[in-house]
Amino acid sequence: MATWSNLNLQDSASPLMEQLMFFHDHTMMILTMITMLVGYLMMTLFFNKYINRYLLEGQTIEVIWTILPAITLVFIALPSLRLLYLLDEVSNPSITLKSIGHQWYWSYEYSDFKKLEFDSYMIPTNELEMNGFRLLDVDNRIVLPFNTQIRVLVTATDVIHSWTIPALGVKIDATPGRLNQSNFFMNRSGLFYGQCSEICGANHSFM
Repeated sequence: MATWSNLNLQDSASPLMEQLMFFHDHTMMILTMITMLVGYLMMTLFFNKYINRYLLEGQTIEVIWTILPAITLVFIALPSLRLLYLLDEVSNPSITLKSIGHQWYWSYEYSDFKKLEFDSYMIPTNELEMNGFRLLDVDNRIVLPFNTQIRVLVTATDVIHSWTIPALGVKIDATPGRLNQSNFFMNRSGLFYGQCSEICGANHSFM
């Protein structure tokens, strides 16, 4: 889960999240190099001696600063497209969980084995135990197996919500009248916290 003054992403608990973190680091490296290059060029322009004040054009440099951004975008786009297709792929799930967003709680359904339905409300701060996490702990938790392909079906009954678990790299819009799906694979056991990531009304921060 997120910790105080942490600048990095949460520790991954799924292969997809590991790939997302790698893409984040890859993109940040490119952005850092661009920032350093632009900063260096600006500093040299600020402190030059007007050596080239009569220079009106330079076709070579114009070709270079046209081609370089295109190459940079290709280096960002290719891994991004690969991840986009990986995140959308759902293949042979062993278990299906249905999540339904309400104002302002989630309800869940296990339909593969014995049909099981329950609601999950955030525990109010005044009822929280000393070792609980404020605005994160709920009264009924989801229990799912790890090392298993899991499919999640997400919808809503009233307004748009977004079912999100950052450690698993899962973020699915819950739209009334529409059933969205995604999948994830947990490669370690643990307790993972999530939240609604779409502003859905007065108590959005409490679901």
